[in-house]
Amino acid sequence: MKKVAIIGAGNIGPTVTALLANPETGAPYEILVTDIDSTKLETIEKWKSEVSGDVAARVTTKVLDAGNHSALVAAITGSYAVISALPYKYTLAVAEASLAADVHYLDPTEDVATTQAVRKLATKANRAFIPQCGLAPGFISIVGHDLFGRFERVSDLRMRVGALPEFPANALGYNLTWSTDGVIHEYCVPGEAIADGKLQPTTSLEECETIAIDGVTYEAFNTSGGLGTLCETLAGRVRNMNYRTLRYPGHAAIMKVLLNDLRFREERYQDELVRIFNRALPRTEQDVVVIFVTATGERAGRFEQETYVNKVRPMRISDKQYTGIQITTAAGICAVLDLLSDGKVKDKGFVKQEEVKLADFLDNRFGRYYAK
Repeated sequence: MKKVAIIGAGNIGPTVTALLANPETGAPYEILVTDIDSTKLETIEKWKSEVSGDVAARVTTKVLDAGNHSALVAAITGSYAVISALPYKYTLAVAEASLAADVHYLDPTEDVATTQAVRKLATKANRAFIPQCGLAPGFISIVGHDLFGRFERVSDLRMRVGALPEFPANALGYNLTWSTDGVIHEYCVPGEAIADGKLQPTTSLEECETIAIDGVTYEAFNTSGGLGTLCETLAGRVRNMNYRTLRYPGHAAIMKVLLNDLRFREERYQDELVRIFNRALPRTEQDVVVIFVTATGERAGRFEQETYVNKVRPMRISDKQYTGIQITTAAGICAVLDLLSDGKVKDKGFVKQEEVKLADFLDNRFGRYYAK
């Protein structure tokens, strides 16, 4: 049985733990969950008391400061893989410890700078370093690359993702379903796209468009990090490619007032906006994750379009309810970990999400949660 260390027991760590330890999947992992906050680990221990003895026996917890390099290296040495479930600001420390401990490394971060730093570490690694294993970046790149490969020549590849409340009830049309600082960060940092065959920077919250999916109207606008390394992979091979975040209409206009006119875009004020959102926006477990990818191009002498559309809602796993964003993010990490373990992903150096085959992902016991 392979040992996996999950660093962080906040938003995503407990869900990854529950999936990997779930007896319904027969997951062959022993799991160590660490966090600096003992109260978060108490939640894991409470969960253990509510599940079967076999599951509880495979999960242990440890209070640990991930900023203590030597202690972290000691804790993860001997593991098969390490998953960073910490906010993007702290995850690089986990990657550095994984290199020192000579173990595989995975994370779901959308932060471009962190991924670039992880990539540099991977050049020195004897194990696989796989950042951006989540929804966007992550699964969206797997789908986008798969659609790209179905055409002889691709003119346009558009990817849209939204983690949204099912029942919006405020002017922002938004409830907290995930990391507040992560959401604000992706609104403030530049992104990238391919336009007329060339890699181009994009400004977050700009190029807003309206899109209807299953009779529901959304707006979509630029944000950072969603494409991962896909722009680099497909530069010069597709005429236009972009990623935009889906929200309900009116969201972008309000965020522009907050970030631009009220200056919350400035890094020194972003923590204040995080506190405001955490205080004023209610969290919801009634969410919906909307995934929309469409490709147009030539095949067999015809100009055609193919589209992937999916909506993932909360579901019950082993008698516990999980939100759509929890499931999609955790399933992405767990599926890639499984594929690594099964030899379907290369086991050394930097691994791009688009190197994962969509068929392998959806056929995986965790990837199937996207199909449900």
